[in-house]
Amino acid sequence: MNLPSSTAEATILTLRINGEQVQVRAGLRDTLLTVLRDQLQLTAAKRGCNQGVCGACTIEIDGRPARACLTLARACEGADVRTLEGMSDSPAMKALQDAFASHQAFQCGFCTPGMLVSARSLLEGNPAPDEAAIRVAMSGNLCRCTGYVSIIAAVDAAASTLGDHGASS
Repeated sequence: MNLPSSTAEATILTLRINGEQVQVRAGLRDTLLTVLRDQLQLTAAKRGCNQGVCGACTIEIDGRPARACLTLARACEGADVRTLEGMSDSPAMKALQDAFASHQAFQCGFCTPGMLVSARSLLEGNPAPDEAAIRVAMSGNLCRCTGYVSIIAAVDAAASTLGDHGASS
């Protein structure tokens, strides 16, 4: 579904989102977050602070966590963009989702998608992180509900689960 951009200088872009080529209409100032949510109905990335501070809009661009609210859609042509919706086949994501649920690592859930994307990225690069590494990796994601203790415990538990099964992706 293509919706018109809010800007007059909109053009058609071809983006690779969750492994699929998609065409979208985007203006010079349209963010990737706007395109994902408003045109593609990929709503896991949340519109929080819209300033790159809260981490609620965290996605991956070429395998690295990024803020969709700060990334211009046009800058993503030729890049591999993955949202939480496109990570469901990842063993790390399954372990994280299970651990977040069992450790009650969310309350309102608004920050959870960004937390999961950041945690998955950590576990992809470091399958056995210590608490300090987990805290650093999660430091760009703000949560106003949990106090972070349960989130850190959940990421640690997911890493242990993956280590027990010999999987890190």
